[in-house]
Amino acid sequence: MEIKKVAVIGAGTMGNGIAHVFALYNFETYLCETNEELLKKAINTISKNLDRQLSKNQITETQKENALKNIKEVIGVENLSNDIDLFIEAIYENKEAKTNLYKKLNDIAKSDSIIATNTSSISITELALSVNPANFIGMHFMNPVPVMKLVEIIRGYSTSNETFNTIKELTLKIDKTPVEVFDYPGFISNRVLMPMINEAIFALMEGVASAEAIDTVMKLGMNHPMGPLTLADFIGLDVCLSIMEVLYNGFNDPKYRPCPLLKKMVAANKLGRKTGEGFYKY
Repeated sequence: MEIKKVAVIGAGTMGNGIAHVFALYNFETYLCETNEELLKKAINTISKNLDRQLSKNQITETQKENALKNIKEVIGVENLSNDIDLFIEAIYENKEAKTNLYKKLNDIAKSDSIIATNTSSISITELALSVNPANFIGMHFMNPVPVMKLVEIIRGYSTSNETFNTIKELTLKIDKTPVEVFDYPGFISNRVLMPMINEAIFALMEGVASAEAIDTVMKLGMNHPMGPLTLADFIGLDVCLSIMEVLYNGFNDPKYRPCPLLKKMVAANKLGRKTGEGFYKY
């Protein structure tokens, strides 16, 4: 199947980044949100990020203009076109909200349309129960999407080879690196990353070292671009906690127990950059 029309549902940080990339590579891109204000904010972000690429000579002025023209703004899922080849869901990490959305897409999508989710940890197999599971797949982009090359392509239990191969080829067309992953809690990226962040929080809670010291050890000793606590603030501590709970509940293994300090900070709404304070103040 050749993908020509792509709809991205959810215009937040991940959604606008995904739309940015598809539009830049000349796909007819529909960006869908619940209201005009959120859409305008997303388009403004995309325009600024295209300007950043332009200033670094990564794209031309013509490419920027064409990318913005390729994006069609849509308010409400029910107003999406019924001839879209690929729907990419990029809403918040809530299983019920996602499955309710997929039920609405069932009324719109063609029989051969592919539905993909950008979930960072929720089971692809379980999410697929609301749709045709053969045409359902995970496309886990990394943040910031226009910069990061990796896309985890996650097969659900019933994802067809045709769906997988179509998405793999599409990922290459947008100059990303596809990695095949099977459906287990946290996939690969978060199964490895989040326990490291969680352990760094345990070390901080136990007074082993300061936040700055922990981050410095990982940056200078392990050559990480940023320390785990800085990264947690960037991701959002609520997101980190949610993923740790998916790992903990999915494997029933105490090694994935979320750190009590992480739970306390989320309860206090100290979520990192987005609230102005996490392990650091912003």
